[in-house]
Amino acid sequence: MMTFRRGLRDFKLPLSTVWLMNDIAEAKGRQELYTKQAPQILKALREMAMVESVESSNRIEGVTVAPDRLRPLVLGDARPKDRSEEEVQGYRNALQRIHAGAGALHVTPATLQDLHRTIQEGAGDAGQWKAVDNDIIEFRPGEAPRVRFRTLAVKKVPKAVEEMCLLYRHALDQEHVPALVAAACLVLDFLCIHPFRDGNGRVSRLLTVLALYHHGIEVGRYISLERLIEESKEDYYAVLQTSSTGWHEGKHDLLPWLNYFLAVVRRAYVQFEERAGQVKSPKGAKTGLVLQAIRTRQGEFRLADLERACPGVGRDWIRAILADLRKKGELSCQGRGPAARWKRNKGSTLK
Repeated sequence: MMTFRRGLRDFKLPLSTVWLMNDIAEAKGRQELYTKQAPQILKALREMAMVESVESSNRIEGVTVAPDRLRPLVLGDARPKDRSEEEVQGYRNALQRIHAGAGALHVTPATLQDLHRTIQEGAGDAGQWKAVDNDIIEFRPGEAPRVRFRTLAVKKVPKAVEEMCLLYRHALDQEHVPALVAAACLVLDFLCIHPFRDGNGRVSRLLTVLALYHHGIEVGRYISLERLIEESKEDYYAVLQTSSTGWHEGKHDLLPWLNYFLAVVRRAYVQFEERAGQVKSPKGAKTGLVLQAIRTRQGEFRLADLERACPGVGRDWIRAILADLRKKGELSCQGRGPAARWKRNKGSTLK
């Protein structure tokens, strides 16, 4: 809430930040044109984004599951076998709720607790504010652990979260702060408050998707924001540390975090337009996704590489496409089974 407390009405945006916001506004304007394309294309992109989001958001926190279990847990009805699989499915459930009805999920303390309860179902403190202070500790090989950031004390958390939510709405409704700026401030303040014992990072990413939905930015439905954050994880932690310094005194610098936040959203729109524009195949959207994944491979690749690049496409379908391309002389293969190495033949067009 410290970012909102100091007021944002007079916050000066550098020209580079304004350009980022303009790029996003233009992409948002084109959003509807792309979402009117063939339903099969959008369905394939939604499935891919869902799998990538669930995998990346949990993996950032060190929660992983076996590759062959990921898709059944996220897109199927597989029952979790252990705690990690429960957390993966919990994030899936929370993200599905946002995609299905973001308009009914207001930014309130109750919503944050409900999202936490969903992703941490089965934990004793799911949906409850932390009961013990939990500073953010940095561990580096060969060095003693150090406190990277002192989060808000336990006794201050309930009122702080309530104030954060109220000031967020005030910034939008009364101060007329640009929606993207207000959303970035909301996520930063949430992370600095760190209201839960565990799961704060995952809730912050759900909150990001939710807040963007509220302002008509629905790119998170088709492109995984969580994956983009994971891919830039070092930058994420660096700007978060920079922008959180001095937060308790209200003397922190919002700009590094804001620019990072905006850059992720813009990158998502760029990828959305690339994928929606390129995945146009008379054989279907999923075939188009596989063909595009093969086009981007450098040198040899394996079946598992295509599975990771196309999480919404089944292994048997990918195998059928590879066999067809080999028969047509587009690809060649060395070896047998999942370990076989594939490569494009000279002159291959993959049309």
